[in-house]
Order: sequence, then structure tokens, then C-alpha cells
Amino acid sequence: MSKSGITSGGSVVAIEHLAVTIPVGANCLEGDLSIPTAAKGAVVFAHGSGSSRRSPRNRLVADLLNEAGLATLLVDLLTEDEQQVDLQTARLRFDIALLAKRLIAITEWLPRHPEVAGLKIGLFGASTGAAAALVAAAQLPNLVRAVVSRGGRPDLAGAPLRHVTAPTLLIVGGADPVVLDLNQQAFALLDCEKALKVVPGAGHLFEEPGALQKVAQLARQWFAEKLQA
Repeated sequence: MSKSGITSGGSVVAIEHLAVTIPVGANCLEGDLSIPTAAKGAVVFAHGSGSSRRSPRNRLVADLLNEAGLATLLVDLLTEDEQQVDLQTARLRFDIALLAKRLIAITEWLPRHPEVAGLKIGLFGASTGAAAALVAAAQLPNLVRAVVSRGGRPDLAGAPLRHVTAPTLLIVGGADPVVLDLNQQAFALLDCEKALKVVPGAGHLFEEPGALQKVAQLARQWFAEKLQA
């Protein structure tokens, strides 16, 4: 456990950082749980396409959510051995059923952690992790209160898209036309409160100056509104 502080609105917000191990079936998954003082909600990050809980892009978003008073859980959906296999085959990152099953177990575990018990939960999915987040949201309508997808593949969620009830925000780069088209198709299938935001000039990884900060701001606003209401 460690602690840090960030400045928000002219005051310092204390953040408690915990390394957690989450049992999921026969496996244990590693995660980093960050809890601001008087947290008002919690967001679970679902990585995809060869990424991990150490993704600097998702950590930047998580930091801004912490600043807004939201707890964050960055967790690997694959074990270390599975990650090594996936690096060679790129197969498991597209196993949406497996990723969603893991994410569901993680989301159900989170309210049992005493320091975040009672908080409303949101899911933040990137790439194929977005599909897993939407499948999890469809299966946990009473637990998942908001979803955000960053450069995601919501189309890979398939039929569960029609059963998502949580307010869902899809964020796509304007210079990522293939993924934008797939997001527009998935957006049409969603039957819930929803929004599709395009970051002009941004590619798939939002590496352009200011692009990722824009993603973080959009996610922060969405989760703050939906989880703190």
C-alpha cells in the first residue's frame, strides 16, 4: 500500500494505492486499486489488444478520474502465462467471451472490498476490452451503472449490445475511419442512454498532442455525472 496526493480545485486529494489479487475461477488476476478520500464512485478498466494494467494511456485517464473523486481499478484480464501466449499468437485478446467472463468476476468482486463497498461502478474499456465491458454491463445491469469505450471494438460484443442498459459513451478518433465505422454500427444497436464522441484528428491510440487528454476529460465528465448522481 502507498499513498499520494493530487491537486484538485485548489485542494489536495489524498489517494490510497493498493495492489490487489483477485481470484477468478482457478486463476488469480493482479490489479492496482486507487482510492481517493471520500470516493464517489469506482471505475474498472478493461484492457485489450496486448495491453495491460500498466498501460500509460489508461493510467493517464485513471489519474484524472482519481482527481474527480473516483476510485479506479486497473486489472489484467489475463494471467502472466496467458499474456506471454497472447504476445505470440494475439489470440486471447480477441476471446471476448473469456475477457467478459473475467471482467464480470472482477466487477462482482469489487463491491466486496471494504474500502469501495457501496460505490456505484462504471467500466472503461479500450480496444477489445470495450467489447468485454459491454458484455459485462449487459449481464450485470444492477451493478454496472456506466460504460465508456476508448478507441474500442464494441461491435465485437455481438448480441449483448442490445441488452446494455447502462449509459454508454463511445469515444473514437476522427483519423481512425475503420474503427469509427464499427463504432457507428454498434452505436445504432445500443438501446440505452448513449453518446458517440469523435476526437478530431486523433488516431487509434490517441497519440496526437492533447488527444488523450480530451479522452480523459470526456470519460471524467461521463462517469462523474452517471456515478455520482
